[in-house]
Amino acid sequence: MQQNNTPLIIGQVGGLYGIKGWLKISSFTRPCENIFSYSPWLLLMNDTWHEISFDEFQKRGERFLVKFLGIDNPDDANQYVNSNIAITEKQLPRLKEGEYYWRDLIALNVINQDGILLGRISEIIETGANDVFVIINEDKERQKILIPSVMGVYIRKIDLTTQTMNVDWVVDD
Repeated sequence: MQQNNTPLIIGQVGGLYGIKGWLKISSFTRPCENIFSYSPWLLLMNDTWHEISFDEFQKRGERFLVKFLGIDNPDDANQYVNSNIAITEKQLPRLKEGEYYWRDLIALNVINQDGILLGRISEIIETGANDVFVIINEDKERQKILIPSVMGVYIRKIDLTTQTMNVDWVVDD
């Protein structure tokens, strides 16, 4: 995993909620509740990242609400509406051997068992059974290949140092 100082977007502040300065939150983490395991947050306001801590949070149905420390009314809370929520890379949990963050897999070169470059990972689709890598080959008119993320079956090796993923996948010409 390469280290950088770019904040990692994990959610967004929505609108105001109630009269005590609460705000609606959209979480981009999985599971969604994990957004509250990170503190402090960085909020992007006027092109500048500001560190902020939350005092309380709660779930109301499918909605998450947060109350920032020192914010007690809608007028003060309004400055945060529509701000991106981010964390630093240092706040991420350490992964075990063989585990990867999706962001580290995007743009890896995908090479099959015959040494053929299939393309690069452009996105990862979350499905019920297993995630699916979307591979795009720019040299072949943006040919799209979908490969299930099943280690030991289709995925043979992931090497972040060489930025490659080796797969057991046959391509029809």
